[in-house]
Amino acid sequence: MSKVCWKPGTMLWPLPAVMVSCKGPGAEGRDNIITLSWVGTINSDPPMLSISVRPERHSYELIEASGEFVVNVPSIAQAKAADYCGCASGRNEDKWKATGLTRGKAEKLQCPTIEECPVNLECKVVDRKKLGSHVMFIAEVVSVQVDESLMNEKERFALEKAGLFAYVHGHYYAIGRKLGRFGFSVRKKPVRQGARSATRMPRKPSGPK
Repeated sequence: MSKVCWKPGTMLWPLPAVMVSCKGPGAEGRDNIITLSWVGTINSDPPMLSISVRPERHSYELIEASGEFVVNVPSIAQAKAADYCGCASGRNEDKWKATGLTRGKAEKLQCPTIEECPVNLECKVVDRKKLGSHVMFIAEVVSVQVDESLMNEKERFALEKAGLFAYVHGHYYAIGRKLGRFGFSVRKKPVRQGARSATRMPRKPSGPK
């Protein structure tokens, strides 16, 4: 494989494209939606994630003041709304009205969820780090809401049925076919009964009787 040396940059793709809803402190605090792809899982116990936001963004002020936000995972049906919320500014317009998205009620936070998104992760900020162009908010996931259609009869969360998409170098792509389950590279294939019988050693002849 022939390669060229490229300038240093954040070339780690694909990334999730999520809509983060947030709200200023107090009952009269204004809420907003910002679309981010600088998002990541950072811990499992307790469950924690991070989002990185430019300080000049309107949502940065709201999250900095309230210390909370909701990561709303959109499906393909919300792709256009997600793109719009990443282009427009909440200082100038109501993105809820512009996109037709519905405010939902969070279980443990004051800021709203996005009803149309199949997954909503409610997060409380536990730390923040100024990194340069962005500030990283490190948060604990305190509650998760899931579309009930993604729960099967065994109470398994079938997220693969949500119709998710990813962000790759300035473009959105629908997630394609499944390649395998975690651990498929080391999992032994089951041996068929017929194949097992065929591999058995033949019995030694017992001789004439």
